[in-house]
Amino acid sequence: MIVRPIAHKDLDTLYEIAIESGPGFTSLMPDRDALARKIEHSISSFDQSVSQPGNEHYLFVLENESSGEIMGTTGIEASVGRARPLYHFRRNTVTHHSRDLGLRRSVETLTRCSHYAGCTEVCSLYLRPKFRQGNAGKLLSRVRFLFMAIHPERFSDTVIAEMRGVSDASGQSPFWNWIKAHFVDMEFASATSLVGSGYTDFIDELMPSHPLYTCLMSAEAREVISQVHDHTRPALRMLETEGFTHKGLIDLFDAGPTVECPLTSIRSARDSRIWKVETEAERSQSAKFTRLHQERIDTPVLIANTQTTGFRATVTTEAHVRPRTETLILSRALATGLGLDTGATCRVLPLVGRNQNAPASTEQTYPEVHYAH
Repeated sequence: MIVRPIAHKDLDTLYEIAIESGPGFTSLMPDRDALARKIEHSISSFDQSVSQPGNEHYLFVLENESSGEIMGTTGIEASVGRARPLYHFRRNTVTHHSRDLGLRRSVETLTRCSHYAGCTEVCSLYLRPKFRQGNAGKLLSRVRFLFMAIHPERFSDTVIAEMRGVSDASGQSPFWNWIKAHFVDMEFASATSLVGSGYTDFIDELMPSHPLYTCLMSAEAREVISQVHDHTRPALRMLETEGFTHKGLIDLFDAGPTVECPLTSIRSARDSRIWKVETEAERSQSAKFTRLHQERIDTPVLIANTQTTGFRATVTTEAHVRPRTETLILSRALATGLGLDTGATCRVLPLVGRNQNAPASTEQTYPEVHYAH
């Protein structure tokens, strides 16, 4: 399996994924024309020379090289909240106090805001059900952070992710049902479809701008605030492992949490390293030299080339290294699939846990690549 930028030929599969993912997955809506424009925008973004983040959108697909099937998608919005506001509810606590009566009551409120302006957003992560195995999910999630580490000038200092909130199989959101009953007489699927198409005027026109007291909400609506959809839990766990945290901002429609992390603190970006590539065809012909001067990596590693339009990434256990060097030895087939040749550079990330008490990786502390002779 290999990650690559999306191409025009992927439109039919992207449309299938948009249907599969269901209501609430607003970054991919089942509208062929809109999806075609999204693909075109992504192709243009990869092709542009960029010195600072703007309106670029990078959409990747995970492809099964043997069958040609598209296994899933993942994406990055370079800078959100500028061309149009990115609205959230902020969770706050308000305390009412009467000194004369000696009474005090603290209550939670939700206040509409557009806090995130100019941040980078990771989005569109979807792994099709029949491919939910192995390291496919890790590859789709973490490859975005390697791409950011390779091209930091294209992205903001702060990265966010809006997590899908709770809704049922029929597309009903308990949180939205309460909003609908009191403010916006519109079905959840219709509201999310409008947002997915880029239309947000109705938020200013119909959604409450004053604080909402959560104690006045239905119990069903309160229970899902900051909770995620069952299918989103693995993605949230991976982001939390990367260092993302929830700071009280939730989605206006399904109350799903938004999480954030500084780009330089994202674990995969911080712990990945640039290595030089050597391919098998150029190895020494001496079997003894080869045996004594290479070691197999014993754990899966994510490898990405350093290109933009030709970006490729995969997970493998078939790589070797030259001891005490930063030279990665790849088979000719693997190197070709990644668009790499001898002398090229790649970004490498071990897909293993590290001691949480250990210091951040440096050139001298890169032990999470485990070798087996």
